[in-house]
Amino acid sequence: MPGVSRFRTTVTRAGLGALSGLLAGCTALAVAELTAALGRPASGPVTVVGGAVVDRTPAPVKDFAIRTFGEHDKLVLQLGILVLLALFAIALGILALRHRRSAAAGVLLFGILGGAAAVSRPDSAGAADVLPSVAAALAGAAVLCVLAGRTDPTGSPNRAQGSGGGWSRRRFLNAAAATAAAAATAGALGRVLSGERGQGAVASREALRLPAPADPAPAVPADIRPKAAGISPFTTPVRDFYRVDTALTVPMVDAGTWRLHIHGGGVTRPRTYTLDELLARPLIERDITLTCVSNEVGGPYLGTARWLGVPLAGLLREAGVRPPSQGGAADQLVARSVDGMTLGSPVEDVMDGRDAMLAVGMNGEPLPFDHGFPLRMLVPGLYGYVSACKWITDLELTTFDAYDAYWVKRKWARRAPVKTQSRIDTPKPFARPAAGTVTVAGVAWAQRRGITRVEIRIDDGPWQDADLAAQAGVDTWRQWSYPWRATAGGHTITVRATDGTGQVQTEQRARTIPDGASGRHSVFVTVP
Repeated sequence: MPGVSRFRTTVTRAGLGALSGLLAGCTALAVAELTAALGRPASGPVTVVGGAVVDRTPAPVKDFAIRTFGEHDKLVLQLGILVLLALFAIALGILALRHRRSAAAGVLLFGILGGAAAVSRPDSAGAADVLPSVAAALAGAAVLCVLAGRTDPTGSPNRAQGSGGGWSRRRFLNAAAATAAAAATAGALGRVLSGERGQGAVASREALRLPAPADPAPAVPADIRPKAAGISPFTTPVRDFYRVDTALTVPMVDAGTWRLHIHGGGVTRPRTYTLDELLARPLIERDITLTCVSNEVGGPYLGTARWLGVPLAGLLREAGVRPPSQGGAADQLVARSVDGMTLGSPVEDVMDGRDAMLAVGMNGEPLPFDHGFPLRMLVPGLYGYVSACKWITDLELTTFDAYDAYWVKRKWARRAPVKTQSRIDTPKPFARPAAGTVTVAGVAWAQRRGITRVEIRIDDGPWQDADLAAQAGVDTWRQWSYPWRATAGGHTITVRATDGTGQVQTEQRARTIPDGASGRHSVFVTVP
């Protein structure tokens, strides 16, 4: 039947067009990866477009992504970009069946957008970062034109195969197979080259031997943790330590070529340090709890580690820096990462005697790449977005009036001391514990102030004091437990903490934006 035949022809050609578009898209990405590997791996289109998306995403949307996808938010973004690219490629492939030039122009538009995203990144190397997107667009457009030319422009599927300029399934499949093989080869070569570039960084970390601290951390008290199944360990294992940042690909920094620069207003003696020079200085070792400002009430984005590092205040003093209280000209310390991220910390907080440091070690090992190797900054008592710059390479003294760091430009607060908070680790929400004695346990934190009291309330009953474990210091969380005589029925368990200043954790709920969540954590359980 003529109608059925035409329909099958249309469907067949649309499928061929879609396949052509996908193959063109895969080729474009493979060529981009290879070109980026030859230059700067971070300049690949998916990375730079993803970074541009992150930079332009409103803060509430970012907060939603972190809350919903956790540490997988970057993977979700990258997969989303790839899905959109695939759909775009399919559409262009179908368009190329009748309007080849328009489809090719669409591929070139992708290259323009990728190039624009590349030069807009804060760590852009300039025009060189445009090359992967341009190469990808040219390769994709060429492949699309070639494959589209292997289909029949008249829509007649019954021409003799293998001869003439019309339709030939064999010609199309041969071209498609060759394209797929070339794309796979280019992509594999790009991955190999990128891996080789990262080997220097890996080797530099493996060769690093951390010196003993001149000022070691005090021994952790034996009773630092209650005997309660399900409570967080006092020291968070590196594999479980939260990671929240904007880096779509983890920077692989070679410690041998890395440098730290200290400069800016109020710096009378600008300095540049190698890692070996910093390691030769007296190091301090401290147990410190870090907290992310994106942590919801009761959330997982905090952890305690034993950090080894260079006291930051001493470095600044050697550069001639004075805090504002002593007549210093700068009130903001801007830390810059190798990927262009900027974080701004109050100079007064950095130099007020707390253990602010540039950390080189975490739990007895060199920093993992995920957590900032070769060097990261941390300032106890401040949320990470104003203090915990990873992969740090630059410290600039300036003022809050003169410069807004990355997150401040996105409506987060300039100053962000950690709020007094507590969390129930066990029992878990909607648990079904047996009647009798149930151990309720968790953690509380108020860095720089410490925790002096934790109370538990069952349903609408009175507040009851929990048993506090030993406190390692004012900069770490404190663990607690409470023996609850559980009775049958549904119950709501709520916790609140009191910090070292006597301030009781507020019950007033606040979102994470602009300076951290507040409120009291509660869980609902059912006792059968």
